[in-house]
Amino acid sequence: MSIRWPRLLTPTNLSQIIRKQKNPLTAFQIFSEAKCKYPNYRHNGPVYANMISILGNSGRINEMKEVINQMKNDSCECKDSVFVSVIKTYARAGFLDEAVSLFKNISQFNCVNWTQSFNTLLEIMVKESKLEAAHRIFMEHCCGWEVSSRVRSLNLLMLALCQKGRSDIALQVFQEMDYQNCNPDRESYRILMRGLCEDKRLNEATHLLYSMFWRISQKGCGEDVVIYRTLLDALCDNGQVEDAVEILGKILRKGLKAPKRFRHNLDLSHYGNGEDTEGIKRLINEALVRGGTPSLGSYSAMAIDLYNENKIGEADRVLKEMQDRGFRPTALVFEAKAAALCRERKVVEAVEVIEKEMVEANCVPTVRVYSVVVRGLCSEGQSVLAILYLKKMEKQVGCVADKKTYGILVDGLCGESRFLEASRVLQEMLIKSHWPCAETYNRVITGLCSVGKQYEAVMWLEEMTSRAMLPEYSVWSSLVASACCNMANIAVCSDAYKRLKSS
Repeated sequence: MSIRWPRLLTPTNLSQIIRKQKNPLTAFQIFSEAKCKYPNYRHNGPVYANMISILGNSGRINEMKEVINQMKNDSCECKDSVFVSVIKTYARAGFLDEAVSLFKNISQFNCVNWTQSFNTLLEIMVKESKLEAAHRIFMEHCCGWEVSSRVRSLNLLMLALCQKGRSDIALQVFQEMDYQNCNPDRESYRILMRGLCEDKRLNEATHLLYSMFWRISQKGCGEDVVIYRTLLDALCDNGQVEDAVEILGKILRKGLKAPKRFRHNLDLSHYGNGEDTEGIKRLINEALVRGGTPSLGSYSAMAIDLYNENKIGEADRVLKEMQDRGFRPTALVFEAKAAALCRERKVVEAVEVIEKEMVEANCVPTVRVYSVVVRGLCSEGQSVLAILYLKKMEKQVGCVADKKTYGILVDGLCGESRFLEASRVLQEMLIKSHWPCAETYNRVITGLCSVGKQYEAVMWLEEMTSRAMLPEYSVWSSLVASACCNMANIAVCSDAYKRLKSS
């Protein structure tokens, strides 16, 4: 290892040096040597954060732990975001117990706010169905001064309970929020309303709706329409159309503060006097959007909610009316539409969202919209077309493909046995400073061997090991089998193997 050390080392200098290193173990060695070469030098929080991020992203868990312990012993000030990153790294590696242990010991570090770490850990535990453990963590730490806000964590617990069909307990959690000095937000009501309606607890859901009128709906926010819609749809599905119409009137008056001219009774004569449930629900949705003061928020919220439920036709009508009224849809609306179309395997229409609809709406596609379309194309075996959209992203100012998008594309190309194209995308990924995981290298190398491209496979093998990543046993087997099929390449593979073995 040969680097050019400055005369005077500062934490900023060291951060720049370690970020330039290709091999995370080399960066770790430089990080460790700094104090020996400069006795007066001390690492600060950003340096530790950089080093932990580099080791975590490359899967060097043991070395990452060593740096974390050193940071604790140094007692330097560190941000909550460092622990968020480590907790996520542990979770990806399957070490959830390590993540819990780290969080319980944050008090030993010089960190004054643990809110993000607290919520991140709870969210991961909920996804892993570790509800009892999540509840214990919550009870132990929710009242500490280090957790500045408990609303999001309580929302996570209610979401988990509702997903398990226990909206009755979630309702108790909601009612306890006042005693926790927490004010429920719009997300709290949305989660609980959906949970109660799915469990057919429509009386409790109706009372929850009324509580909105004097808490979060006093200003008549247009985004509340999706919460109102959840209850009204559930009532219609349960045959309580008259109750739904009556509650709609209260929503227009008290919730959305609609002008009197919009508070007319619904004409149900065209819908079989209540027998055409779907038609009535569409009529109610229209009344919700038009009833209050029309706004970008109400139209967007309703359209996104309908797209998320794959009700594409209804959502398209809301989108059209939104544009007819002079509101310009945001990228989030088009993202939801593209995702819905991809779920329905209508990737051609999803492509038109970017090519046609967003252009006509004068809306610039975002990385997230492109990623949705790229994923949809790859899932339908059209990865070559997905490459074109990756190139379009490069030409668009301020829209740079992220690591996740590249990973989706490489996996899609490998799934179609287009390993040379996958190799080129992987090369571009590295040029853009996105470091692939070991699984991506393994898949590309194995694929290249299967199509007789031993030289390219060996080059990627060297690249992989230069980043301190160990290939799977199957990768070596593929390389040997491929070399044996082409005796002319045995010398090349043998030389590569010797170099790798010696390193």
